Amino acid sequence: MTKRALIIGGGIAGPVAAMALRRAGIDSEIFEAYDKGAEGVGAFLTLAVNGLAALRVLGLHDLVEGLGMDTPVMEIHNGRGRGLATVRQPSRTLKRADLYRELRDEAVRRGATVRYGKRLVSASPTAGGVRAVFADGGAAEGDLLIGADGLRSRTRTVVDPAAPSARYLGLLNTGGFASGVTVPGVPGTVYFVFGSRCFFGYIIHPDGEVWWFANPPSRREQSPEELAAVAPDRWRARLMDLFDGEAGPMRQIIAATEHILPGWNTYDLPKVPTWSRDGMVLIGDAAHATSPASGQGASMAIEDAVVLARCLRDTPETSAAFRAYEGLRRERVERIVAYGKRNGDGKAPGRFGAAVRDLVLPVIMRQVERRNSLAWIHDYRIAWDG
Repeated sequence: MTKRALIIGGGIAGPVAAMALRRAGIDSEIFEAYDKGAEGVGAFLTLAVNGLAALRVLGLHDLVEGLGMDTPVMEIHNGRGRGLATVRQPSRTLKRADLYRELRDEAVRRGATVRYGKRLVSASPTAGGVRAVFADGGAAEGDLLIGADGLRSRTRTVVDPAAPSARYLGLLNTGGFASGVTVPGVPGTVYFVFGSRCFFGYIIHPDGEVWWFANPPSRREQSPEELAAVAPDRWRARLMDLFDGEAGPMRQIIAATEHILPGWNTYDLPKVPTWSRDGMVLIGDAAHATSPASGQGASMAIEDAVVLARCLRDTPETSAAFRAYEGLRRERVERIVAYGKRNGDGKAPGRFGAAVRDLVLPVIMRQVERRNSLAWIHDYRIAWDG
């Protein structure tokens, strides 16, 4: 009899898991906590070459070809306009909501069912698998349950009530999309500026729109209510002040942005001791959230989904398949989380740290290019038929 998986979370990892499981001969149903999809929500993200390769395993590579833009080069400057490094980093940058929509719609086309308004409350083993209970009073049963419910994962605490919480990294995020503005640069190159008081990144889309983000430092983690109370005009004024006197087009881009996104905190999740129990398993940010500074969050979630499906295909006993999956993934993802933390720490180093960074970063990045020392991240490939 065909196995059936309950997938908690309809972001990136959930739909990819549904499609990977279908290829492995396992049916699935996706349960999304919110009562609608993510259309028009959020900023943008990067799919690195390893994430794109994982999509290719499932025949999904073409799905993202029409979204966003190729971003093969990264240029880094400081707030005085000095160029610090140019790095080749094959990737594709796309709007988060577009990726959510396309993955969800393709999963449905391939036979998955998506249930909205299904916020997980609890889950427990049954004689034949797992039973999940939702906040609306409903329940569902399957042979296994996959927690793809992100940084604030409820599944993680069900699997292990002592599981760690996310770690705040001392940075806020905001951003937006600027129109009708001409700034230095070429389409597709990612420009990073280490301002003296705030980190900034921007990309010029081929249609002329400028996609950007900023990371104002904040020693104190702010509550969702505090962040929601900051009106876009206050964000605009704060950012304009942070970049006053800095070289670069930051203020020009901010002024040309009609809608500045509500702010959010930056987190990671360096180590989750328990990934699986009683027919339940974690993937993506639920297991190993990384700072956006790694450029790998979405790619790791996609890799997880494909590797887990392959393990479930090849190892009929569910708990043994979960152990195989964790054995293939834990070392890699925890190493990437640590890499992202180091990168993020460089965004707000203080005056002395900034001087050291400007001195050594060009040397380090030249060595990275010459030795291809990030190949362990980008050259990772999943052999589905292996």
